Amino acid sequence: MARPRILVVDDEAAQREVVLYNLEAAGFEVMSADNGEDAVLMAYEERPNLIVLDWMMPKLSGLEVCRQLRSKKETKEIPIILLSARSEDVDKVRGLEMGADDYVAKPYSVVELMARINTQLRRYSAAMTGEKLTYLDIELDSETHRVFRNGVEVKLGPTEYRLLSFFMERPGRVRTREQLLDHVWGRDIYVESRTVDVHIGRLRKALIKNGGQDPIRTVRSAGYSLG
Repeated sequence: MARPRILVVDDEAAQREVVLYNLEAAGFEVMSADNGEDAVLMAYEERPNLIVLDWMMPKLSGLEVCRQLRSKKETKEIPIILLSARSEDVDKVRGLEMGADDYVAKPYSVVELMARINTQLRRYSAAMTGEKLTYLDIELDSETHRVFRNGVEVKLGPTEYRLLSFFMERPGRVRTREQLLDHVWGRDIYVESRTVDVHIGRLRKALIKNGGQDPIRTVRSAGYSLG
């Protein structure tokens, strides 16, 4: 079985080498870049299984790299972990909204980063198996990241897609806001609970756009469930 391939992008050589060393020691195949332009090119050409990406870099910032990779079908599904010395909540939310799958504030422990990498690789592997989830007239195709309701495609943003996927894994089960934050935004990343409510609202709106009842149930003082 091929080893997962990871692209590490950081203009600080010492930081980059530490991450590369630990990834190689853990058995991963690694590549590196020291600027955003090279990162985009390598992602297109090499198709890594995951990208560890610094925010502040020359030529293209980490956010712009995220935007460009998410805009292309060839690279839009590659998990991206964004690294940044910017630890304000607004910066974390901005990074995640631009397409990053996880956000790790500097300084960070290598143990924590490795755990985040393994978590994202497990999610990516599961998505690539092509599993299809269904609930009543809703179908979610994890291979193509497309959602249909009653045969009509539903257009969802990446956050709304992850929310729906989490709900469809266990329909009827109540998910607390804390569980949704951990699964969709990642553990140890602080996002206000009202952010969950905003994205739930967007998901509901998308699911009923072409007709049908709202399938998401609000459970007072508990959270949300599908059905």
